[in-house]
Amino acid sequence: MRSSVKRSVKSAFYSVAQECGLEDARPGQFDVSIPKEEKFGDFATNIAMLKAPAFRMKPRELADRLVARIKETPLFESVEVAGPGFINMRIKPVEWTLALDQVFTKGAAFGHVEAGGGEKVIVEFVSANPTGPLHIGHGRGAALGDTIARVLRAAGYQVHTEYYINDVGLQMDNLGRSTLIRARELCGLEPGGEPPYKGEYMIDVARGFLECKGRAALDLPEEKALALAREYAGHAILGGIRTDLDDFRVHFDQWFSEDSLHKAGGVEDAIAVLSAQGEIYEKDGALWLKTLDTGDEKDRVVRRANGVTTYLAADIAYHKNKLDRGYHTMVNIWGADHHGYIPRIKATLKALGGDPDKLAVRLVQIVNLKRGGQVVAMSTRSGVFTTLREILDDVGVDATRYFFLMRSSDAQMDFDVDLAKKQSDENPVYYIQYAHARCSNIFVTARERGLAAPPPMAAVDLTLLTEPEELRLIRKLLELPDVVESCARAFQPHPLTQYLTDTAALFHYFYHRHRVVTDNKALSNARLTLVEATRITLHNGLFLLGINAPDKM
Repeated sequence: MRSSVKRSVKSAFYSVAQECGLEDARPGQFDVSIPKEEKFGDFATNIAMLKAPAFRMKPRELADRLVARIKETPLFESVEVAGPGFINMRIKPVEWTLALDQVFTKGAAFGHVEAGGGEKVIVEFVSANPTGPLHIGHGRGAALGDTIARVLRAAGYQVHTEYYINDVGLQMDNLGRSTLIRARELCGLEPGGEPPYKGEYMIDVARGFLECKGRAALDLPEEKALALAREYAGHAILGGIRTDLDDFRVHFDQWFSEDSLHKAGGVEDAIAVLSAQGEIYEKDGALWLKTLDTGDEKDRVVRRANGVTTYLAADIAYHKNKLDRGYHTMVNIWGADHHGYIPRIKATLKALGGDPDKLAVRLVQIVNLKRGGQVVAMSTRSGVFTTLREILDDVGVDATRYFFLMRSSDAQMDFDVDLAKKQSDENPVYYIQYAHARCSNIFVTARERGLAAPPPMAAVDLTLLTEPEELRLIRKLLELPDVVESCARAFQPHPLTQYLTDTAALFHYFYHRHRVVTDNKALSNARLTLVEATRITLHNGLFLLGINAPDKM
């Protein structure tokens, strides 16, 4: 409907421009928005205020001219000028009801748009070091990245998802060392120091290491024992991460190993390319990437004077690899502490011939866990944290995903465990799922009364849907494609959660005000059709969030 309105406004603009002798005038970018208050109509546009200078008119004068042309379109019940030059438009009720047919025409694809035009996008997320189980912060990033990928696919993009495994460097050595220390403790031996990773999970890793490699592994030379422990622990922890993500309904098209980049010569190749272009220079025996000019605090080392490459060097190679694979739009989900890393990667992309503006980084802020109204103390450094697995087992996948997604990722959030477990209207995900289940239950009642549920469209007169509650619900249902497109362009899915909450609220209100199955068969069929449209919309929206749409609750 928004697209139809926008076409009508553009047509009016060209008509007025021709009347004024401005045949070359173009409407450019202008808003067609939904007013916050229903009294201002269904849509509003600011085009008159934006284009008035080009017409040498006051905004209200141009608005009056445009209104006269827009009114000629049969779509509108009323078109009025408001304020300094806004144009408020109200659609004829019958147009809304007839437009409801698109929900059934598209079915499972209702809400999908073609905004992406098949553009290739890579979404890289989670990418937690395989040195410990996923905690709730990782879980928030997992829900965000997976949902962004789902929304982008629905918006017409060709999407590839990837987990970048940081399986090289000091953190992996520390993992091996922690495994050996804990294994020695389990065997009653002198541990040989404090484990770098102190979490209780390391005891289970060490126990598994002993079961797999045997106690004799502890008698090997230190370097050999460390290599065995590092390899075992890395695979074991990564296996746990995979299981947790699978259970969280998060799946990747590829798990990309940093180690594979080093072994294939990708890191050295990237350094050589940027050195040849003058983007990497030598100073004090080290190699430096020029990042100062892109907003970074200083240039950054990619290879130390001792010959060891930095994490940045591998990240440069990884993003070069993405470009080489044809991904010009890259979405990276990072922790909030990586804010300073953004200009470095943008500088890398620019130096490699990519478009730095095609890098969309979404930072995931801290998650505070609340139980009994109190924030649970956590510290990943000391190994005291709540794992994603604990939350999944406690509140379930649906509530966990929804709660992670209902706020913008760049805002800190409180995850209220008690609220997430409630089966009441206070719990937003329960409220939405209950609306879907209620739709299904209405069909059961209708069939018991001898009605087809949902009825065939040929037997339905949608123009019977004239009540304010019916029309409000229809208008909201038809917003889904706009919401999907908006979320895709912003790489932020949280508006979708609010949309579903609003849709469920309008449906529940409609249900409490009007009987669906009545003695009037024609009206019953029309309302059953509205219920089915609601069910499809809720189902499709919940699918994009990775949340189940139950038929019974």
